[in-house]
Amino acid sequence: MKSKLKFIVPVLLLVLGGAYKFVLAKPSAPAPKPKVDGQVYVLPKEFLINLNGGRFAKLSVGLVLDHSQATAEAGGEAAAKPPEGFGTLPQEAVIRDLVTDTLTDGSADNLVSEKGREKLKSRLLLSIKKKTDVKVEEVLFTDVAVQ
Repeated sequence: MKSKLKFIVPVLLLVLGGAYKFVLAKPSAPAPKPKVDGQVYVLPKEFLINLNGGRFAKLSVGLVLDHSQATAEAGGEAAAKPPEGFGTLPQEAVIRDLVTDTLTDGSADNLVSEKGREKLKSRLLLSIKKKTDVKVEEVLFTDVAVQ
């Protein structure tokens, strides 16, 4: 009888544990969706932009890259080291040119107000999508100082 109990008790505990896990226990909550969908790439060099009225702005620009663009970057497409102050993003010089062209001689009010910044970001996003092969989902102004 004792030898049968040595075999039956562990099997019974195993069955009860499995029943609890699959029937009675609450299922785990799914992982929350990320708030930023993509990889954020900050252009390494700041921009110093001349605005109208003798004013200027100093700002940093970030890009939220599409997942396909982010994985291509992680794979290290470019084997050569980029020039000093530039990152590894292909066509980064074109993006810098578009940012400079869009913001130069603009109104300081556009960079100071939230509505103005959002309009500028939208214009930049459209320009980047139209004139480059970089797959960008969003443009960010990470630091903005207007004087």
